[in-house]
Amino acid sequence: MANENKYIVEGKLAENERIKGESNFLRGTIEKDLKDDLTGGFTADNFQLIRFHGMYQQDDRDIRAERAKQKLEPLQNVMLRARLPGGIIQPKQWLAIDKFAAEHSLFGSIRLTTRQTFQFHGVLKPQIKLMHQTLDKVGIDSIATAGDVNRNVLCTSNPVESEVHQEAYEWAKKISEHLLPKTRAYAEIWLDGEKVETTEQEPILGNNYLPRKFKTTVVVPPHNDVDVHANDLNFVAISKDGKLVGFNVLVGGGLAMTHGDHTTFPRKADDFGYISIDKTLDVAAAVVGVQRDWGNRVNRKNAKTKYTLERVGVEKFKAEVEKRAGIKFAPSEAYEFTSRGDRFGWVEGVDGNYHLTVFIENGRILDYPGKTLKTGCAEIAKVHNGDFRLTANQNLVIAAVAPEDKDRIEALAREHGLITDDVSNQRLDSMACVSLPTCPLAMAEAERYLPGAVTDIEGLLAKHGIADKSIIFRVTGCPNGCGRAMLAEVGLVGKGPGKYNLHLGGDREGTRIPKMYKENISEQEILNDLDELIGLWAQKGNDNEGFGDFLIREKIVAPVINSAKDFYV
Repeated sequence: MANENKYIVEGKLAENERIKGESNFLRGTIEKDLKDDLTGGFTADNFQLIRFHGMYQQDDRDIRAERAKQKLEPLQNVMLRARLPGGIIQPKQWLAIDKFAAEHSLFGSIRLTTRQTFQFHGVLKPQIKLMHQTLDKVGIDSIATAGDVNRNVLCTSNPVESEVHQEAYEWAKKISEHLLPKTRAYAEIWLDGEKVETTEQEPILGNNYLPRKFKTTVVVPPHNDVDVHANDLNFVAISKDGKLVGFNVLVGGGLAMTHGDHTTFPRKADDFGYISIDKTLDVAAAVVGVQRDWGNRVNRKNAKTKYTLERVGVEKFKAEVEKRAGIKFAPSEAYEFTSRGDRFGWVEGVDGNYHLTVFIENGRILDYPGKTLKTGCAEIAKVHNGDFRLTANQNLVIAAVAPEDKDRIEALAREHGLITDDVSNQRLDSMACVSLPTCPLAMAEAERYLPGAVTDIEGLLAKHGIADKSIIFRVTGCPNGCGRAMLAEVGLVGKGPGKYNLHLGGDREGTRIPKMYKENISEQEILNDLDELIGLWAQKGNDNEGFGDFLIREKIVAPVINSAKDFYV
């Protein structure tokens, strides 16, 4: 280890390192906090530790000031994010989460997320244990969906080549299980599991867990629906004769940054090379292990894998992975990404079953006037014999529908507004994070801002005679990147109430980071700029040329080649 010390950042460890180290393998005093009815929240270290159990403490910021006037603490509650590798959920599981959301959530909704899973929002402390036990009864947990661990593993969801997709999904599950924390804390605290006297160890994650969150995907080209460049570790499926034979391994992607801190930046993943399928788990553990040992535990803003690669060098990191996994990366196999949005409507699989992808704006499943999405999903779950697949773009696939059931499923979807014929291409290509009122990090609106902003962009496209075209448009309420705005053609990053940084020049395939165009501008200023630029695109754009590619070709913005050097320049 002595010769590796030069890759370890020296200095006073971040406070989170103390919290993890003193947590008794993520237990802390969470059970004691649960019994404290004087506050609706978790105290001290437990505020951080519950994240490793899949929860974030939040409050309703819309009513925070009014509660303060009444000398009440904020309306403390938790958001839970489930663990669903590959986003697959069975109808009986759906009905269980639908019932819990209706009966025990402040908002009553199910939220589909960019991490290909669902979230409960607004669960009060007395209901938290019931929430975990309800999920456990139907085979779902929330272990390691937040905190400094490997989080929910994403997988290409739309099953066009169903045999390859099924194999890819099985690997997503295997990777997720292989990299899970081994502590029994989750079962003991939430499921009343027996407390066993044991000397626990975390052989892959380490007893202090990872320096920062870690995200993994399995993707089946040519469809980049999981946005590989937003993730620390990606397995790009390589198939021959309809069978999965191995993966190209991409490491070091990530989109989060900190306003005003130019040592932070979004970064694309590096292609390490090809591995045969039997080496998958060894390589996954090795990449996690190198990041565990070399990642920055002093400054959390520079703790993610992307910064470790920038600091130690890609080749050194890669060589260490090869050493630990006992492999040599072969040259990457050829592949190409040609799209990344979800493919809506019906698709027939090779097995003769059908798969219906429906659009869920912002992923928020709730009953609205004339659009009873939540009721509709539940009614479909009652009669559906296949499964549901949540996408990384916040949409829903009603999968494995037998030909004889197709008409009934479509009728239910149309009756409840899950299928409409008037959704524009622009709305389908737009996405936002949750942001206000629940996210404590939010600086500006995102989910609530998006629908109106899309309507405005639709108007601009129509004004310039290109209403059939669309722009990859994404909004995130803060610079942490949950809405993946840093892989959009037009990305907005919240800076303050009604103010955003405007980034331009990503591509439709998700392989280029957009450049900062203007900083801290209002919603109206954003529309004014887009009006001018969309007009130019309509006049000068080539056939089938995306908006981002046009902006680069016309030198309106420069391409981001190396984000560590030219993202801010």
